[in-house]
Amino acid sequence: MGHQTESLDTEKIWGGGESPFGISYGKMMMWFFLISDALTFSGFLVSYGFFRHRFSDIWPVAENVFTHFPFMHGHHPLLYVALMTFILIMSSVTMVLAVEAGHRMKRKSVILWLGLTIIGGLIFVGSQAWEWYHFIHGTAEGALQMADGSIAHMFGDFTLALSDGTSIAAAEAGEYFGHSHIGHHHAHIVGITGEASVHLPQALRAMGNGLALGSEEVQQFILTGDAAKEAIMSGNIIQGANLEMNEYGVPLFADFFFFITGFHGTHVFSGVVINFVIFVNVIMNTYEKRGHYEMVEKVGLYWHFVDLVWVFVFTFFYLV
Repeated sequence: MGHQTESLDTEKIWGGGESPFGISYGKMMMWFFLISDALTFSGFLVSYGFFRHRFSDIWPVAENVFTHFPFMHGHHPLLYVALMTFILIMSSVTMVLAVEAGHRMKRKSVILWLGLTIIGGLIFVGSQAWEWYHFIHGTAEGALQMADGSIAHMFGDFTLALSDGTSIAAAEAGEYFGHSHIGHHHAHIVGITGEASVHLPQALRAMGNGLALGSEEVQQFILTGDAAKEAIMSGNIIQGANLEMNEYGVPLFADFFFFITGFHGTHVFSGVVINFVIFVNVIMNTYEKRGHYEMVEKVGLYWHFVDLVWVFVFTFFYLV
């Protein structure tokens, strides 16, 4: 054994210095961080998928929730979210161009493309804040939270003033609810969905003035007249969403929305801050003096990761 040890050529044994994989220490540590961060996001998305499957019958549909678009009236399902996604993906393209310009030691090009990346990130963060505001604020009509925790949605422009002065938006019977046409007479209409179809069907039928729509698996009940008034009086008006209540449906939907999009938004904002620091260093010729733009490449890895994570969030949270 000792003879074998003496015969080893120590010059051929790697003893440090240049990495055998041709990667710097900084980039290797960035990859370690990104892998651990990817596992964290994966845990969040898997948890979201589990609870969505568990409460699939009452889970809100994203395209019915995120319908706002700045300075435009009407409903535009997921249109603004799609625009946000496009802007973030394009910022990844500009980051690629900034890294490529750094490899060629083109300082002015790095400044241009890195600056556009920062602008794209700021637009995305601002758009996400705007989306949060509208989700928290809710719709003008609001919803009724019944005694059992189920949500009753109200549609239309007719307003019923209760004895306590609360104004509740109800609908006119001549309007459409889903794919069914409800009558031709003015009436107060409340559409009760989700858990209400499980816990309240007998109570609704007992009211004598309800209309059941849909299949046996998922039913939607339309209340009119006195039945609607009775349901309204027994519920609490809620608007918007927070960690405890959700106008759009099960509160878990709001919990996951705030946590997942908020966690990702924090990543984007921190990426913008880091990009800005690198941007200032580029302007001050810091990397020209070092003879390389590796810092731009390292922060580019982080930025591409943030963009890739949003593609998964957009797919599984908004589209599926």
